[in-house]
Amino acid sequence: MATLTPGFHGHRRTRGDRLPPGQFRTEDFPVLSAGPTPDIPLDRWEFTLTTESGEQHRWNWEQFQALPQQDVTTDLHCVTRWSKFDTRWRGVSLDTLLADVTTDARYALAECYGDYTTNLPLDDLRGGRAWIAHTYDGAPLAAEHGGPARLLVPHLYFWKSAKWITGLTLGRTDRRGFWEQLGYHDYGDPWREQRTWTD
Repeated sequence: MATLTPGFHGHRRTRGDRLPPGQFRTEDFPVLSAGPTPDIPLDRWEFTLTTESGEQHRWNWEQFQALPQQDVTTDLHCVTRWSKFDTRWRGVSLDTLLADVTTDARYALAECYGDYTTNLPLDDLRGGRAWIAHTYDGAPLAAEHGGPARLLVPHLYFWKSAKWITGLTLGRTDRRGFWEQLGYHDYGDPWREQRTWTD
């Protein structure tokens, strides 16, 4: 097991109604990645939703862009303690992608180009709380921030909003993702400071 060095220190702390405990506000958009930034041509991009029975639902870029789109303005909270307010995104709601999917699954494992993974309860991807976002601040999402498309789950710490997403695999049991296997919290609620296994 690798040694966990989360780097949760070193910043000033302020509090406010929109700022979870232990966070500080920034106007920047820091870039933190577990590996190199993948190059994903749009004509090769694909998003696959796989149920617990193995049934697959696939969208290429053109099909994905033809789905109903939503604009989202939301605050972000990174486990490394920065928060950014009023970020503007555009993408497809997970409610739309899951609308025709028959499943009894309780969990989802987000899978990404570059082999990054993260796990979430399926309920947290429903109810207007999660999107596959492809536009940030009116422009195509930059590769360094997860473009061409990333998961956006802003009510959880930002590592759950997986960059370069390529699919979700649904299951009846929870499977830990990349950071969760290394000691990050399985759920990651910023308002309860769920940063590591011990929180």
